[in-house]
Amino acid sequence: MNFDKDTIVADTRDWLVKAVIGLNLCPFAKSVHVKNQVRYSVSEATTPGDLLTDLVHELTLLRDADPEEIDTTLLVHPAVLQDFFDFNDFLDIVDAAVEELDLGGLIQVASFHPDYQFADAKPDDIENYSNRSPYPTLHLIREASLDRAVEAFPDAADIYETNKATLRKMGLEGWKKLWQV
Repeated sequence: MNFDKDTIVADTRDWLVKAVIGLNLCPFAKSVHVKNQVRYSVSEATTPGDLLTDLVHELTLLRDADPEEIDTTLLVHPAVLQDFFDFNDFLDIVDAAVEELDLGGLIQVASFHPDYQFADAKPDDIENYSNRSPYPTLHLIREASLDRAVEAFPDAADIYETNKATLRKMGLEGWKKLWQV
């Protein structure tokens, strides 16, 4: 697959700014974005095995990096796991890799996909859009950063419900307007 990494990063950054930060879907995202501590890594993987190799590399890089330089990583993989259910199945492999590298409690991985669907939702439910990204993406997050963010945002447990309410209020038409230039 031939693709433009700069465009993929720009699309992903645009999504982060307009949706994740702009709609406050993640109240922790703005700080690391403003400080330029988000690493955007575009994987050229075309197989789950190749993606796993890239994931292990990025987990190790994040583990070893200075948090002031790289606090979180978005591993975008546009050429593999386009089917959401295949992507969702791959998350078990992601969890196993985190454990295999002895990173449990240090790094966790959140998932985003263009066709993301929560287990209790229908495919077209607006709530799914809180985890819909332009490309399949694995978000590698330092647990220490999450702990600090939760201390600063004590109602973290309410984020999911708040996001559902925000998205229901704006509806699909409002979501589509976010992407109009």
